[in-house]
Amino acid sequence: MVTIRADEISKIIRERIEQYNTEVKIVNTDTVLQVGDGIARIYGLDEVMASELVEFEEGTIGIAWNLESKNVGVVLMGDGLLIQEGSSVKAIRRFAQIPISEAYLSRVINALAKPIDGRGEISASESRLIESPVLGIISRRSVYEPLQTGLIAIDSMIPIGRGQRELIIGDKQTCKTTVATDTILNQQGQNVICVYVVVGQKTSFVAQVVTTLQERRAIIYIYIYIYIYIYIYIYIYIYILKE
Repeated sequence: MVTIRADEISKIIRERIEQYNTEVKIVNTDTVLQVGDGIARIYGLDEVMASELVEFEEGTIGIAWNLESKNVGVVLMGDGLLIQEGSSVKAIRRFAQIPISEAYLSRVINALAKPIDGRGEISASESRLIESPVLGIISRRSVYEPLQTGLIAIDSMIPIGRGQRELIIGDKQTCKTTVATDTILNQQGQNVICVYVVVGQKTSFVAQVVTTLQERRAIIYIYIYIYIYIYIYIYIYIYILKE
């Protein structure tokens, strides 16, 4: 017959009481109403805020974008092929942000800043919100230094300065990509960091651009964002920053 010892039972009860955690975790969870074309419409999520990240049941991350009275429009940061009507989704209480590090130079990353070039993870100690306030016009330094694109027609007739925004617009097959890549290639040795953002393009196109930059040794001062599954009003643009 097993002998029950009161001191052992008392010891176990005390240990369980000491380990008991009274912390309550509240999760804002609701269901998917509709999904398609990179957008999911969620019923509920009453407490979610604009640009806040949400996580779907199968692991896809999204950004709360369109806040309405009865539903929330979420931009998918992935293919979302496994997301179905009725799937659960929860807010993760974190806003969309991007890591900051010089290690991103020469790397190809996706919309979540995860490397997709097969060269391992990227270490970063700091991050910055995507929706961050920008400096006012008075606080900015005036454009004082030219940025040479390497295209004589542009540099002579429509000169561009460092820190200036310039739109490349035109129909398909009008060499918009060529203008952008030639401008990047011409920044070699000019102390300029280039960020190339690709939206809604095929993987073959991305591979071709990366190969061109690698062959011309321009990949060392550029990093590339790949937005394969996000269909918003941007097509292709190049954003050039002075280091």
